[in-house]
Amino acid sequence: MKLPVLYLIVPCYNEEAVLGVTSGMFLGEIDSLVSLEKISPDSRVLFVDDGSADRTWEIITDLSRKDERFIGIRQSRNRGHQNAVLAGMMEARGKADAVVSVDCDGQDDITAVGRMVDEYLSGCDIVYGVRSSRKSDTFFKRFTAERFYKLLEKMGVETVFNHADYRLVSARALDAFADFHEVNLFLRGMFPLVGFKTASVEYERKERIAGESHYPLKKMLSLAGDGITSLSVKPLRMIAVLGIVCAILSLAGLITALVFWATGANASIAAVIAAVFFVGAVQLICVGVLGEYIGKIYMEVKGRPRYIISDRTWDTPRGAENDVKKEVSGK
Repeated sequence: MKLPVLYLIVPCYNEEAVLGVTSGMFLGEIDSLVSLEKISPDSRVLFVDDGSADRTWEIITDLSRKDERFIGIRQSRNRGHQNAVLAGMMEARGKADAVVSVDCDGQDDITAVGRMVDEYLSGCDIVYGVRSSRKSDTFFKRFTAERFYKLLEKMGVETVFNHADYRLVSARALDAFADFHEVNLFLRGMFPLVGFKTASVEYERKERIAGESHYPLKKMLSLAGDGITSLSVKPLRMIAVLGIVCAILSLAGLITALVFWATGANASIAAVIAAVFFVGAVQLICVGVLGEYIGKIYMEVKGRPRYIISDRTWDTPRGAENDVKKEVSGK
């Protein structure tokens, strides 16, 4: 029986503080699975440098020179975590029988990869890494994250609760996913659309080994917005409902004003002002939601590449790091 080739896809952005530690953890898991004869010795750890401004790429190239199982690609500029994961998966497509995307900071329990591989060997094409708990998060992050997943569910977005981007994807599922050409990426909501047989593996998320999180509140909110507007049209339908409600309220206000006029009473100017401000606010909210969708359509129509790879470790001769091959990758 031919053993499957596994690629660990590791997106990196300014991770010089943790790469020296986590790279050994990743390779150790590869060695363990090879020794158990679950994966091929040709399996690799593929780092994706997302336009880092520190020594991340230098460390990746050093690792690749020391051990051929470490390979890496570098994006021409920072394009975001989702695009980095996509770049790594598409680079591994055609080379690996399965890929596992995992964060570089060591928070995702790397030993869960073995259980993901077991599910893959049993016939699953996509295996989701699901957090067993969020006790390592602050109350605010835990509360907002859980509400976010509930909100996605109510908006009709199909996701796996408490799953981020720690997942195994088979070559067959990866080939199918290559037909998804969205520029606005929300991978955890897109992979459930692929179909095929799936499974989930629970793991305990740990504290970050070193350095600072590269996903502050602003980026988390942006990702949440992308998840809703990229995969659901319910906000647009909610606008229609809101318009109907405002029309009913306006009609009720008009009837009230007519009653006051007919009885000779004076309608409160404060009520009129409040009604005007209320309708104006609703209009601005509706225009904002419409603008968000129109903006996404604008970006999709442009058809810009979702990532651009400027360097690959295997394109760089040992000792000559300046001669690099550039390639545009996207649709």
